[in-house]
Amino acid sequence: MTDPAILQGRDYTLIIDKSGSMSTPDQRGGRSRWQESQEATLALARKCDEFDPDGITIYLFSGRFKRYDNVTASKVEQIFQENDPMGSTNLAGVLEDALNSYFQRKAAGQTKPNGETILVVTDGEPDDRKGVMRVIIDASRKMDRDEELAISFIQVGADVQATRFLKALDDELQGVGAKFDIVDTVTVEDMENTTLAEILAAAIGD
Repeated sequence: MTDPAILQGRDYTLIIDKSGSMSTPDQRGGRSRWQESQEATLALARKCDEFDPDGITIYLFSGRFKRYDNVTASKVEQIFQENDPMGSTNLAGVLEDALNSYFQRKAAGQTKPNGETILVVTDGEPDDRKGVMRVIIDASRKMDRDEELAISFIQVGADVQATRFLKALDDELQGVGAKFDIVDTVTVEDMENTTLAEILAAAIGD
């Protein structure tokens, strides 16, 4: 069981892929990846509501991204109703915005004492692999301590290229200039019989 004080002292940002392939119905009971993501987002928001009344930050991204601040569980359904899976996977752009937001708030003294966890739910490899790596490496170099920022990539669907790319993010970035190992990935193989909601809950308690 994670110490609630740690959870309370941390901010959470959830980034969800809404590219076209997220409508693929290959999840439990014939549900789409998008439906699975909605259910998991709701479960995560409920959990975060318990210790962070400000809510969480949610981004939905494809070619472009939308950002929603202070999202509590009651707002999740509306966000998913306003969006449909379509377009490409510009992960570098949305990740850069989320990380810049963290460092701006840190400079202004507005971050929580234990830092921030960014959870990324995605099903395919991004349009710009090098761009994603660069954004993460740059962020790691601005950090003062290892624990202040964590990025968890969680794969939905079984795209082999995506699995390879996410594993590379987890294992190889320190070899190419990252100051800290801030990435953790959960691929399809790791999920086995766990639901996306359970994976997200585990990631914030990690």
